[in-house]
Amino acid sequence: MTNTAIAENDPAQQEFSLDIEGMSCASCVGRVEKAIKKVEGVGSVSVNLATERARVLAGRGVDVQQLVHAVEAAGYQARPEAEEAIDLAAGAPAVTDPSSAPAPQTRNVHQQGVRVGLAALLSIPLVVPMVAELFGWHWMLPGWLQLALAAPVQFWLGARFYVAGWKAARAGAGNMDLLVAIGTSAAFGLSTYQLLAAHGPMPHLYFEAASVVITLVLLGKWLEARAKRQTADAIRALQALRPDVARVRRGSQDVDVRLAAVRVGDIVVVRPGERIPVDGIVTEGASHVNESMLTGESMPVAKHAGAKVTGGAINAEGLLLVRTGAVGAETTLARIIRLVENAQAEKAPVQRLVDQVSAVFVPVVLVIALLTFAGWWLAGAAPETAIINAVAVLVIACPCALGLATPAAIMAGTGVGARHGILIKDAEALELAHRVSTVVFDKTGTLTVGKPVVTGLVAADGSDEAGLLALASSLQHGSEHPLASAVQALAQERGAAAAPASGLQALPGRGLSGSVGGRALLLGSTRLMRESGVDLAPLQGRAAALEAAGNTVSWVAEGAAGGAGRLLGLIAFGDQVKPGARAAVDKLHALGIKTVLLTGDNKGSAQAVGSALGIQHVIAEVLPEAKAEEVKRLKTAGETLAMVGDGINDAPALTAADVGIAMSTGTDVAMHAAGITLMRGEPALVADAIDISRRTYNKLRQNLFWAFIYNLVGIPLAAAGLLNPVVAGAAMAFSSVSVISNALLLKRWRP
Repeated sequence: MTNTAIAENDPAQQEFSLDIEGMSCASCVGRVEKAIKKVEGVGSVSVNLATERARVLAGRGVDVQQLVHAVEAAGYQARPEAEEAIDLAAGAPAVTDPSSAPAPQTRNVHQQGVRVGLAALLSIPLVVPMVAELFGWHWMLPGWLQLALAAPVQFWLGARFYVAGWKAARAGAGNMDLLVAIGTSAAFGLSTYQLLAAHGPMPHLYFEAASVVITLVLLGKWLEARAKRQTADAIRALQALRPDVARVRRGSQDVDVRLAAVRVGDIVVVRPGERIPVDGIVTEGASHVNESMLTGESMPVAKHAGAKVTGGAINAEGLLLVRTGAVGAETTLARIIRLVENAQAEKAPVQRLVDQVSAVFVPVVLVIALLTFAGWWLAGAAPETAIINAVAVLVIACPCALGLATPAAIMAGTGVGARHGILIKDAEALELAHRVSTVVFDKTGTLTVGKPVVTGLVAADGSDEAGLLALASSLQHGSEHPLASAVQALAQERGAAAAPASGLQALPGRGLSGSVGGRALLLGSTRLMRESGVDLAPLQGRAAALEAAGNTVSWVAEGAAGGAGRLLGLIAFGDQVKPGARAAVDKLHALGIKTVLLTGDNKGSAQAVGSALGIQHVIAEVLPEAKAEEVKRLKTAGETLAMVGDGINDAPALTAADVGIAMSTGTDVAMHAAGITLMRGEPALVADAIDISRRTYNKLRQNLFWAFIYNLVGIPLAAAGLLNPVVAGAAMAFSSVSVISNALLLKRWRP
């Protein structure tokens, strides 16, 4: 069937969003995409395994039920979201609007954990005799008791592998589910046959092999489901930034309405301390706005009539009237959410080795087992001998070591990382981090403290630094403004006594005025000084140099607002570099890893930090959308990127990078979006995380090598009749012990 090509700028298109149930691996994603693309009129399809959601761009002739039926025909379940389609020409809110609910989790993580626990409880009595045999203790449970313990694990707790394996086989593909189903069924079936056929001493049974494999793979699936839930948390945390209610001015009254009811052109009233609900232009009022979660700018930004504001930012001290310019899917916050979702939906840079090999391994093992049975039977052997040798092939090929190779190494690596303050939440990130060639750092809160401090005090002629600090501290005593807190901290450190201030008046967007000791004083921006006729020329050069270095400058003058004043001095504010940041960057350079500074802060501040830390490549004044694009640009240049950040504005870049690394001292959004979280805000942990990844990946490759060697050597021996099922089971157990022991060597890692 030929699809109708649809360009993304075609006004006759629709966007659908479907929740998909039943996907377990990358091959499932491919089958769902293939099924949807067969629907006439579908232009493009993107299926996100992490959020279990499909996004479809199609013509107007396509109905959502057609897409649902196509997915169901491929063996999966689908249902449209509450808002089934979006008419892009009409500009209706998209399903990616932050007010829409996130995709529901199709797997109950707690329920899966309970299943893992039940499987372990049933499997432990079967494993204990096998372990005891290694120490010379020969005893085993009665055969019927082994069957009673293994049957629930095989057919109840392991039912999902039969279902998923059947879907893969029906689609002509192989995966780990199919491998687990076939291998464990062979071990279970052989054990049941020998138990029923035994008339003398109890034969060797393989119930423990089947149960242990299912238990361990269920554990891996549970860990994967937890990672998917954390991925969805990133979207929910972004959505929480926008309030549910906006205060809209209707005539002479202010009315609270649901955010979805706000329209472009409405006047929204934002009180001090409130979060701005929409993107727009300030029509009245003046204030400072904290946009650090959106732009990376560490200092509050002054806003007055004519200035743009962004939904999600926090208003500080003044009342603002904002004319709405964007709502729903067109807001900056909504675009950030779309960027996070799109970055998550991109294909992984590498496919999992085990899934790739399993697709070929399963049919090859089946063919070898059939050839073994046919060969022995045609050679004149008894049918029972032919069956035993064929089952021996399946038992030796049972993916116990193969199933353990990856999770054992990953669990050991994540365990040792957690003990040293490195929380690795994404197994894929652990596998990819070993190839990192470039680390991209955010500035504010990542390499710097993220809290403004006084970086300079410059007194004008006739004043001194101590007196200047005392006056500023007196004016700002009791204020919660970040810059005021910095002044108070320095005053306390230097023992500057604050005198009582009177007549304090906040001048939104400019500063404040008041009296100290009978002297009328002003403290604030360049704009306030000029409006008050203060001559800034004596310190203008020094102020320009401080601002070029990335500092924010506030002026202190004597005089009343609007009248002629006399300059007393200036106070410079900046953000301090973290004490261990330079050592962290040097450590990465020693590992042969390049570093990049990517920030939304101004160029002067970014260059100053880059120079102090030895980072040569600095990219400044970058908006969230551009951050993700810069990361993608570096990736296309052949680099394997790790992005390190801590703010909401870093979320798209964290998910666009090969490996996202977040500081736990930052926002929840950054931590949810990243695969690795540093539990302490120390940049030095970045190099440690990469080192753990390299060592873990080496163990993973070693484990897979030994797992395959056992099969490559054991299968031919079993097919030749040189290995009976008892020896095959022992070899399989030994392969598992060797794989686990090798992985446990990671516990010796130290920073």
